[in-house]
Amino acid sequence: MSNRSISLKSGAGVIEGECDPKFEDVLAAFVENFERRDEVGASVCINLEGRKVLDLWGGRVAAGGGAWTRDTISIVFSATKGASAICAHMVADRGQLDLDAPVTRYWPNFGKAGKEGALVSMMLDHSVGLPHLRTKIKDGGCYDYDYMVAMLENEEPFWKPGTRNGYHGITSAWTVGEMVHRASGKRLGRFFQDEVARPLGIDFWIGLPAEQEARVAPMIPAPITDEVRNSRISQAAVNEKDSPTHYFMFNMGRFDPNSREAHAAEIGSATGISNARGLAGLYAPLANGGTLAGVKLVGPDTLARMALTSVATHEDATLRIPTRFSLGFMKAMDNRRLDNAAHCSLLISAPAFGHVGAGGSIGFADPGCNMSFGYTMNRMGFGILMNDRGQSLIDAAYKCLGYRSNAGGVWA
Repeated sequence: MSNRSISLKSGAGVIEGECDPKFEDVLAAFVENFERRDEVGASVCINLEGRKVLDLWGGRVAAGGGAWTRDTISIVFSATKGASAICAHMVADRGQLDLDAPVTRYWPNFGKAGKEGALVSMMLDHSVGLPHLRTKIKDGGCYDYDYMVAMLENEEPFWKPGTRNGYHGITSAWTVGEMVHRASGKRLGRFFQDEVARPLGIDFWIGLPAEQEARVAPMIPAPITDEVRNSRISQAAVNEKDSPTHYFMFNMGRFDPNSREAHAAEIGSATGISNARGLAGLYAPLANGGTLAGVKLVGPDTLARMALTSVATHEDATLRIPTRFSLGFMKAMDNRRLDNAAHCSLLISAPAFGHVGAGGSIGFADPGCNMSFGYTMNRMGFGILMNDRGQSLIDAAYKCLGYRSNAGGVWA
């Protein structure tokens, strides 16, 4: 069935794009986000069996600003981690990187200060012990790739690598990034552009060129409410001064996600710039066996490992909630019944894998139904994982495909 063109007016602006009639309920949920959930500007895209079945955008690039157009892009924060992980698995699939090898095989200077036994896989599943830096990051330090690599080489881990896990919210840019760099000979941003984004024809950068800057919608921070202040992660950040959570929240070297410096920086954990079409396009090959339209990302054995849960914990050392990760990707996480943890769940199917970004953006692949999904926005929601806007779109997508319920913690 062919897609129909969409052009609808809402209180927040025009919503445009295309939609297969089978996915009309996702369109309805997208419109509802603008009318009832204070969406400002956003995009959502779904590919099914490699075909684009929904591609929508709308609203404004800023409150009261110009229209969010087809070509508007925005920072996707930690959804970038999925792109970085894909690069690492591609290098492994080509035999250039052994995920079970010691990190020191590729990065000798990493093996000191208690990190001698670290394995490459630990860089991907948040168990290597460097969820953040205790050493103060200089102003603008996160924009300086070589500076951050040297900092991580000398840093003592919070725990013996591999013995527990805690979300490496910013540091995975350089732990995973250096695995790609040292194994392939290309820095992560260049590898991603040459080997992934350009072959797939997707609008996605890790290190945005200056000529693309005018297309970027600035992020609107989530309001600080009592619910935010009382959340598990906020309480740990404020009250536990030597915790990974505290340093993650308060030792960022004046990182500004709306600055040109951040957009240009090669931070593979946080500063990817894209839109929903780019995120859905990134994961489309992984939802269809690893290869799509002649572009191979990985083979079937590597794809199986990408989807396999590697670590799961009742309390993530950084995020302070139960988390589940494969090697580089988030798996379904159901924390809906957890106290002081609003918007700390990701409800997808059991085979699916991908990554959420701060504020609620997401990209993921679901090999179980051959679907890839992307959602981006400029008004950030609070919470660690999905808020109602993005999750409502995911829920509608699964319902359109005939899935019955997510009561068990995954879409079934």
